[in-house]
Amino acid sequence: MKFRSIAFGLMMATVLCFASAGAIAQIDPEDSGAGTKLGMQEQSNSGQVGDVTLFQRGQNTLVVINIKSEPRGHREPAHIHRGHSCDDLNPKPAFGLADVVNGWSRTLVQYPMDKLLSGNYVVNAHISATNLPHYVSCGQLYR
Repeated sequence: MKFRSIAFGLMMATVLCFASAGAIAQIDPEDSGAGTKLGMQEQSNSGQVGDVTLFQRGQNTLVVINIKSEPRGHREPAHIHRGHSCDDLNPKPAFGLADVVNGWSRTLVQYPMDKLLSGNYVVNAHISATNLPHYVSCGQLYR
């Protein structure tokens, strides 16, 4: 019985090593894995603050939003807009992001991270899909 446990443990370790190798191969060699984390400020007295973290994935960018105090059960649309600040942005989205649900959104954007961090883009969350002009949280993307 002891031998079976040891053999099973070795087999699982081997499987995990090969599974990890596949995941590592997908990470861009220039990405440290830490990403670039920036703050998101509340808008419209929503109380919704948090952060947006960008991870380089080759010529694409993984965008992860974490908003605190999002009301439970809400589904808040999120976008990347062209603009130099949260007060000065083009209302037409440049890139759609997955809705923020339970405080989280995760989207692979087909655009290079260095261009998103050029200071010409902001990311924001809206109160609802039926009220897009009402922003609840926003963060400027820059290095």
